[in-house]
Amino acid sequence: MKPIKRDVYLNKLINRKENGMIKVVTGIRRSGKSYLLDPIFKNYLISSGVSEDHIIKINLEERKNRKKVKI
Repeated sequence: MKPIKRDVYLNKLINRKENGMIKVVTGIRRSGKSYLLDPIFKNYLISSGVSEDHIIKINLEERKNRKKVKI
């Protein structure tokens, strides 16, 4: 399968990488948000010198990553 390029969104992430703000990627289901971040942006970070152990990926769907909230 041919990978889909996400150049516009990748460039937006790259241009704002060093501004000190948290980036939030939103969109409808199955629109390519996860694919944009891993592998596309992750590979960019690694190729630009970021150590792979400095890249954190947390799956909030996993039970161990959910925080219990008491109301």
